[in-house]
Amino acid sequence: MKRIVFSLVCLCCIGTIQAQVDSAGIEKVFGKKGAVQGGVYKVTFTRSDLKVQINDFSVAPGLAFTSWIAFMKMGNETMMMGDLVMQDAEVAKVVSKLVSLKLEITAIHNHLVNERPAIKYLHFSGHGDAVDLAQKIKSVLGVTATPLSSPPPPPQVNVDWSGVESVLGNKGKHVGNLLQYSFVRNEQLTEGGMQMPPAIGMATAINFQMDGNKAGITGDFVLLADEVNAVIKALTENGIAVTAVHNHMLYDNPRLFMLHFWAVDDPAKLAAGLKAALDKTNSKK
Repeated sequence: MKRIVFSLVCLCCIGTIQAQVDSAGIEKVFGKKGAVQGGVYKVTFTRSDLKVQINDFSVAPGLAFTSWIAFMKMGNETMMMGDLVMQDAEVAKVVSKLVSLKLEITAIHNHLVNERPAIKYLHFSGHGDAVDLAQKIKSVLGVTATPLSSPPPPPQVNVDWSGVESVLGNKGKHVGNLLQYSFVRNEQLTEGGMQMPPAIGMATAINFQMDGNKAGITGDFVLLADEVNAVIKALTENGIAVTAVHNHMLYDNPRLFMLHFWAVDDPAKLAAGLKAALDKTNSKK
């Protein structure tokens, strides 16, 4: 009944998604500022404590290991959703803490394969007072080794991403030796009757990390059921490994599947493979 009532409230409040959350109160809880993205207030915590290898490739924390927490104002309540990055040994403690705080767990899974140490990802949601929600999820972060302070900015690196940007058709976000993209879907996406904007994990994310003359890539395709195997085929034919296919939410409409991938190769070649996969989706170009 609680889920049904909140869904009805969300349906009535879709038009108010731009309302302001208590960002000052949230910032006070976390001791750091977040960022506003399309009506969503988002706070991130990079797992800079992790030193992760896949074969002989050192994976930068910013490439694949950033926990995020998003807040949206819906009527008189705030909706919170997010994704926590955990080592295997932290999973049971995080789950227990979330259950004790009456926050919902919507998914637990891998994004990568063959990484050392093994990393898991947990998606969660909750609704209520923004500051109370922030305090709760901060206590969840506290049972992990997640650094709560912002890491120092990455060193300035002069990477020529022009080949990748030419293939993908637009300029990505440059952060140190990383290149980051977000591709929004054309459909209106909802969870429990509430409109889900791209900034809350509803856009395909593609990340590059340059290492010498090669790049590592990983990310997260957001797909409809009929697109899943077409994207798998396009990636596989271009030498990009599919590492996971799963859901992130419980009450999404249309039903969405998240597909994760990994490869290390010439960056322009990888971009061509990713472009072939993107062309199989109903994404904005």
